[in-house]
Amino acid sequence: MKGINYVVDQKGEKTSVVFDLKKYKEELEDFIDGLEAASRVNEPSVDFEKAVNKIIKSKSRHGLPRQNKKVS
Repeated sequence: MKGINYVVDQKGEKTSVVFDLKKYKEELEDFIDGLEAASRVNEPSVDFEKAVNKIIKSKSRHGLPRQNKKVS
């Protein structure tokens, strides 16, 4: 495939791959995002609304302005 090159060791076995980022940047970003998501599959989840409320409370304690929108 154009834009994909393999690095081989002395035995001719593939050890690495080099991608042309101009050609495959978006595909590689998607691939890496998938790897990151898969690596976090066993991490505990946090309820979205609770997380937003925690951020808002933290902003209030630090004197930062709050948005007037309520998350529902």
